[in-house]
Amino acid sequence: MPTYEYRCPNGHTFETFHRMSDPGPEACEICGAAPLEKVLYPAAIHFKGSGFYTTDYGRGSRKRDGKETDSKPAGDAGGGDKKPEKKPAETGS
Repeated sequence: MPTYEYRCPNGHTFETFHRMSDPGPEACEICGAAPLEKVLYPAAIHFKGSGFYTTDYGRGSRKRDGKETDSKPAGDAGGGDKKPEKKPAETGS
């Protein structure tokens, strides 16, 4: 049977065990005040694996950028913003 926690208007909290189909208690076990409020807690959910965090998105593009900068010749002293010049296509004439 599940455990439920209730809070009365006077601030007392207590736990009860009852079926989901059974009605909850109508008055506080400590002081007898009513109405009671069911205390809800968030479920413990753990997202594991890739794709659940903002740092996981776009990871593939960062890897490609890192490879491009590592493969540049050592004599290139310019900034990394320059694109390599395209050579004109050679014609067979």
